[in-house]
Amino acid sequence: MKTAILCPGQGAQHVGMGKDFYQAHAAARQVFDQADTTLGYSLSSLCFDGPEDKLQATDQAQVGIYVTSVAIYRTLESLKTLPASVDVLAGLSLGEYTALHIAEAFSFADGLKLVQARGQLMQATALARPSTMLALVGADDAAAEAIAHASRDAGVIVCANFNAPGQVVLSGSMEACNKAAQVAQEKGFRAVQLSVAGAFHSPFMAEAARQMEAILDRTTIVAPKIPVISNVTATPHTDAASIRRLLVEQIVSPVKWAQSMSRLLADGVQDFTELGPGRVLTGLMKKIDRQTRVKNISTVEGLSL
Repeated sequence: MKTAILCPGQGAQHVGMGKDFYQAHAAARQVFDQADTTLGYSLSSLCFDGPEDKLQATDQAQVGIYVTSVAIYRTLESLKTLPASVDVLAGLSLGEYTALHIAEAFSFADGLKLVQARGQLMQATALARPSTMLALVGADDAAAEAIAHASRDAGVIVCANFNAPGQVVLSGSMEACNKAAQVAQEKGFRAVQLSVAGAFHSPFMAEAARQMEAILDRTTIVAPKIPVISNVTATPHTDAASIRRLLVEQIVSPVKWAQSMSRLLADGVQDFTELGPGRVLTGLMKKIDRQTRVKNISTVEGLSL
C-alpha cells in the first residue's frame, strides 16, 4: 500500500497549536526551541498562548504552521511511528515548504527562513494594495472560472485555489470579488469572503514573488529524497532548479490541490496522514473522495488513534 504525508497551509493556525507536543515530547521541544533561537523571538509562546490576532497575521501564521508541523513529524520520527516507507509528500500552499523539508530538499533552519520571508513579503504586498479572496461553495471548476470571467470588468480576479470538487477560491480586487459574490449568488452558489490579508495566489502577489526568487536563489536546495507534489503542476518536483522556479510561481499561481490528490489516488496511494495543526486537509479529502480516509495527527491524542 502506498503512503502519503499531507502538510497543511495557512488557515490551519490556532492558539494552542503544538503546545501538547512541546509539553510531552523532547523532539517537539527541540524544534520549537530551535525556531525561537533562529527567529530571535518566542514563536512558541505565540503559538501556545497567542494573542489570536497576532497569530492570524500572515507573517506569523506561516512560520507557526511550519514549525508546528515539523515538530509533530519529528515526534513521530522519535517514536518510530511513521509509516515504514513514505512514498510521496504534498502540502497545501505553505505546506509545500514543510513537505520539501521533510523530503530533505532543505534544512529546517533554511526552510524556516524561507517561510518567514514568504510570510513577510506576502503580508507587505497585501498591505500595499488592498485585495481579498472569496470562497465559492458548490461551484465546480468551470463554474468558478465563468464567475471570475464575468467579474473582470470590475478588476483583476482569478481562481486561486482548487481545493476540492465544489470548493474553489477566487482571488482579486475588492471590487471584483464583490461582483463575483453577486454573480455567484445569482447562479445559485454560496460565496464567502475569507478573512485574509490579501489576494494570495494571484497577480497581486507579483512583487512578493519577485523578491522571493532572489531569496530562493541564495538558499541551499537539493533534489528531494521522497517525491513532493508541486501545487503549481500537480506533479512531483524533479530537481533543485524546478523547486526554486515552482515555489516562485506558486505565489502567483492557483493551488491545484484537488488535482494533486486525484493524481495520488490514481497512482495507488491509499494511506494518507495529515501532520500539522487542524483538520483542513482531512476535510478536503472527504470532498475529493469519500471512500479515502486520512489519519489526522494534530494533537498528542491523535497519536493513539
